[in-house]
Amino acid sequence: MALQQSIDLALASHIGDGGLPRTALDAALAVVGRGMKRLAEDDATGRLPLLHMPRVTEDLDGIREAASWLRRDATDVVFLGTGGSSLGGQTLAQLKDYAVPGAGRFADGPRVHFLDNLDPVTFDRVLHKLPLSSTRFVAISKSGGTGETLMQTMAVLSALDRAGLKARPADALLGLSEPRKAGTRNALRDLLEPEGVRFLDHHTGIGGRYSVLTNVGLLPAAVLGLDIAAVRAGAAEAYEPFRAGRPAAETPAAVGAALNIAMALEGRNIAVTMAYADRLERYTRWWVQLWAESIGKDGKGSQPVAAIGPVDQHSQLQLYLAGPNDKLFTVITTGVEGQGPVMDAKLAERAGAAEFAGKHIGDLVAAQGRATADTLARNRRPTRRIHIDRLDERAMGELLMHGMLETILTGYALGVDPFDQPAVEEGKILAKQYLAQAK
Repeated sequence: MALQQSIDLALASHIGDGGLPRTALDAALAVVGRGMKRLAEDDATGRLPLLHMPRVTEDLDGIREAASWLRRDATDVVFLGTGGSSLGGQTLAQLKDYAVPGAGRFADGPRVHFLDNLDPVTFDRVLHKLPLSSTRFVAISKSGGTGETLMQTMAVLSALDRAGLKARPADALLGLSEPRKAGTRNALRDLLEPEGVRFLDHHTGIGGRYSVLTNVGLLPAAVLGLDIAAVRAGAAEAYEPFRAGRPAAETPAAVGAALNIAMALEGRNIAVTMAYADRLERYTRWWVQLWAESIGKDGKGSQPVAAIGPVDQHSQLQLYLAGPNDKLFTVITTGVEGQGPVMDAKLAERAGAAEFAGKHIGDLVAAQGRATADTLARNRRPTRRIHIDRLDERAMGELLMHGMLETILTGYALGVDPFDQPAVEEGKILAKQYLAQAK
């Protein structure tokens, strides 16, 4: 397994007052163990298709074929969608420098864009800047009724028309949505199928925020040339302890769930994830949505917070060390020692930083990640450490599956449904009412 997890710095036995008592963790592990039995039933009955996705291979060629079509003669590929339908793909895309500060400007192949936030100024500007004759669009909505995706897609169709490309929708767009259900509408298919646009089928049993291992997440990865089979193989690594029937205390995702549950019961209702890698920035945002939308129900749950190191040491760490002791920290590091530019000894001497001489930038980042975890612990702030030596497709797949399993088990243990989002649906209904009322 690529993912190494340690919770020592979260326990009272290591950090004293402020740490989690072992008895509280053991009690939470017992509850999570019962959740693991439920998960085993979900797997055996097929009730939770997500658990089978790491072992599925028959759809990979179809994803690669669609990606090849999108790339062909394209300068730009634009993914339309919001929430989990976009963040999972963005997380994988960062392995190829998508949205990585500076480096993303030099990415190979077609430029990839995820327009996940419906900002009118941004969307209008992008449509005017894109070379529409060489741009491909992918419209993603599980139900087909996502308002943001529908508006984006309508705007694209109108832009193609204005550009004299009215006959081109079938060559410029690809849809991704559930198959039609008898007696119900699928607005996205109603919009695009009359234009001859072809569709990939969204898995009917896997919702948007859990869809990163399906074509929703893997299609953008394939467009960027990533090894999508390795993503699923990594996810299988995260699920293997469950398949092997290992106890909760020996299963990393179960230990993570128990830690979060016990901390919440101790009054630590804020969960901070700080990743020391630019290519994990979208992972932290994906995790925030997954956790918040899955766990925050019936007055239960904890507030997820995303942070990136080292930069957020300068913007957040003061609060974390000297503010309220009401948080659980997860510090994620990667094997960056010896990577990046090496510091010239004479320049280091001139700067009065002789300790930098001969060191790589990666050496400092590795030291900072370790120091942050240790400093938090020394200040009695409970901290979990996750280390990934090599951040590649397999490791990212394992990290993503670990996060989903940890979230599901936490929901089961807290007695909430980790797959619905009733409060979000209420807001969507009101937004449509207000839109209809607007003059």
